Amino acid sequence: MKINVIAPRIFGRRVPLPLVGWLALIWVLLWGDLSLGNAVAGLLAGAIITWLIPLPLLDPGIRVRPLALLAFLPRYAADMALSSVRVAWWALRPGACDPPVTLTTAALRTSSEPMTTLIIVTLSSLPGSLVVEAYTGRKELVVHALGTTDAGAVQADVTRLESRVIAAFGTKADREELR
Repeated sequence: MKINVIAPRIFGRRVPLPLVGWLALIWVLLWGDLSLGNAVAGLLAGAIITWLIPLPLLDPGIRVRPLALLAFLPRYAADMALSSVRVAWWALRPGACDPPVTLTTAALRTSSEPMTTLIIVTLSSLPGSLVVEAYTGRKELVVHALGTTDAGAVQADVTRLESRVIAAFGTKADREELR
């Protein structure tokens, strides 16, 4: 990644173009009118703000890999649909009894905090699953899962999800760590 392309120098200071674009988008949204004048004014405002208030360039540790993302999204949508059906089944079935649940510790293979955060968000957004606790130092998640009492199955699901998330969003170092 070339910093001078993403953040060229203007009057001796670096101006990060992605941040300028983001601020221009916020500008247009705040004005509520998508016009050429508003877009140009937003770009100017963003450039002036980022020049006056320089921020350090940060690497969030996330890379979007389009092909892996295209493989991730349909599987995630299927997981979301299946989880929704399972939760609805347990909530609406006649003569409902307590559904099977498990609270288990699932080991992660990654030590990357951004990847761990994405895994937690992805897992917790699936109906019927919730990350109760995360121990990043030990690379473990405490997961509450509805509809199963098999801790091994929960661990296998977390491992598969971890692989898909890192394939879609991980850096090269993150992907090598899983090997």
